[in-house]
Amino acid sequence: MTPAREPVTRAVTVSIVEGPLVAPVLARVVGVVSARADLPVDRLEDALLVTDVLGAGASRHGLDGRVRVRAQALDRTLVLLVGPLAEGGGDALLEESRVPGFGDVVARLADEVTVVPDDAGAEFVRVELSARA
Repeated sequence: MTPAREPVTRAVTVSIVEGPLVAPVLARVVGVVSARADLPVDRLEDALLVTDVLGAGASRHGLDGRVRVRAQALDRTLVLLVGPLAEGGGDALLEESRVPGFGDVVARLADEVTVVPDDAGAEFVRVELSARA
């Protein structure tokens, strides 16, 4: 007889007060969830770059000085949801990710990037990174 196994959590939400812990905490969370999504190392590196960029600006556009990120592992895909952000904050956050001569870092590394409004007037940046064949 084998012991019953607990279901594997495939999504994690973190809320971090703006400060020096944002980047290292997000990196560890995204690393764990990317492993659950079975992403290859090159896509994990892309996910970490995207997380660094979004995490650095999220508190400026957030509603309370915190960075909130939900990381979800799907079948060979990582989905990040950053927010809630103030109205217009999603587009502003993505605009800040532009690098002269390179363009929009998030859009170039991710498979899909969207700004999703909610019923309360807040916005979320949704980023999807999948394993590439």
